[in-house]
Amino acid sequence: MARPIIAAEDVYKSFGKIKAVNHINFEIYPGEIFAFLGPNGAGKSTTIKMLTTMLRPTSGKLYLAGHDVTKDQAAVRQSLGIVFQDPSLDEELTAKENMELHAALYHVPKPEQDQRIEELLNLVGLQERKDSYIKTFSGGMRRRLEIARGLLHHPKVLFLDEPTLGLDTQTRNVLWDYVKKLSKHEGMTIFFTTHYLDEAEEVAGRIAIIDHGKIVAIGTAKDLAKLTKTKNLEQAYLKLTGETIRDETSDAYDGLNMKSAMRIRSLRS
Repeated sequence: MARPIIAAEDVYKSFGKIKAVNHINFEIYPGEIFAFLGPNGAGKSTTIKMLTTMLRPTSGKLYLAGHDVTKDQAAVRQSLGIVFQDPSLDEELTAKENMELHAALYHVPKPEQDQRIEELLNLVGLQERKDSYIKTFSGGMRRRLEIARGLLHHPKVLFLDEPTLGLDTQTRNVLWDYVKKLSKHEGMTIFFTTHYLDEAEEVAGRIAIIDHGKIVAIGTAKDLAKLTKTKNLEQAYLKLTGETIRDETSDAYDGLNMKSAMRIRSLRS
């Protein structure tokens, strides 16, 4: 079996008395499309921020693409791409200019830059709109551009944080078709969070469910249904996490906005 491209070994993160992530272990393999699900405040955002170098674990080890996430942060950041839950494109720039800015932040060589931008814009169907300003783009077009931008520096792992939040059903379906095409085309690992359980069931090869900072189950949608003696992922999820509405508790304590933190780290690299 191939070596995991992401590994968490007994990872613990606390904020004072709050146990945000409570001794979790998991492995993700190259080329997997992996969903990370959990209620509000379960520890999803904290885990992603640790994996993407924006938070340090209190204890335990994290590895990404063969690098220690705590010790080799620059190498880890070059190995990953992120599409944020909140819009992160500059509306006063064109699609191509947004791509060029990202290429500069990640030190993509100029000779490679133009070819890579053209290739990715073609891949997400936006080549004809490369000189259009972002403020003229629909929500679905922006998401597609954000995904293309996240792939610009050839990341080995792409993190998608609620990538279809607020999009209509048709746009969501088109977006996931693009993600699967990009995963196949680039041969990369996809790690995503979503509140749409049907997306996780249809798109992900494996799914991890985290609750109260602990991973309570990992497997395919069928595995989780079998484990909980339920009929589908939605029923399995509710059985594993309960039906009580949660507040943003543990994750709210990390004190970092993923988008701004990544920009700061990119500028420092």
